Amino acid sequence: MTMNFSGIWVPLVTPFARDGAVDHAALRGLAKRCADAGVGGFVALGTTGEPSSLTEAEQDAVLATILDTAGGHLPVIVGLAGNHAPALLARAKHLGTLPIAGLLVPAPYYVRPAQDGIRDHFRRLADASAVPLVLYDIPYRTGVTIALDTLLALAAHPNIVAIKDCAGSVDTTLALIRDGRLQVLAGNDIEIFGTLCAGGAGAIAASAHLRPRAFVDVARALAQGRLADARAAWHALAPLIATLTSEPNPAPVKAALAQLGLLHDALRPPMTTASAALRERLAALPLA
Repeated sequence: MTMNFSGIWVPLVTPFARDGAVDHAALRGLAKRCADAGVGGFVALGTTGEPSSLTEAEQDAVLATILDTAGGHLPVIVGLAGNHAPALLARAKHLGTLPIAGLLVPAPYYVRPAQDGIRDHFRRLADASAVPLVLYDIPYRTGVTIALDTLLALAAHPNIVAIKDCAGSVDTTLALIRDGRLQVLAGNDIEIFGTLCAGGAGAIAASAHLRPRAFVDVARALAQGRLADARAAWHALAPLIATLTSEPNPAPVKAALAQLGLLHDALRPPMTTASAALRERLAALPLA
């Protein structure tokens, strides 16, 4: 059976305590708060979780906390990024032994492979993985665009089932939705409403750390055909989304969560915390 990746998924931040260590109590609290709001699932160790700043042991501990909090009731996707093929294959095989729903995999960053190399990269991982792959199309981070023809070719693989769509191309988004083989998840938060209206499956939304129930309500209203309700709820969320995406992720989200007292506002270098001006803008918005 194909895994259902529909609904609002939250790519959980990694909270850090004042001493710089991972704050597992805060992480557990964030996950429980989102679960109580009815989200569709979690993404562990995605871009928002700052995995590049974590040791492998810390990554494993973060994933263990999220899986334990999800308790088998909510699915968990795990980010798997890099450009060293043997290491990625080994990591994919290890992660496949855990109770996860899938792997979120971008194109290899920095090396900028040709489309043939991109296809080979994903197919090798899909062949080796015991869980489904969710493609992560985010060219402004990887430096390479996954062409539509490549995406459609990869959709033929039985273990590649969904895509986090961050390419910013309406034409590509609509083509994938019309094709129907990949479940399309909006990855740019401001595009959630349009993607869902067009027939997308859901979203992976960092902004949904804040007011998660409101994001869930938008998705449910659209699924039930209540367009006016969905539109009103979405318009109420739009200023928050714009603010949370105005500086590099996850600094704005962490600043907002800190204002709610849910974590300490800290990121590991080279990432920096949100600006004072952005914090002032957040203070004027409904965050909970």
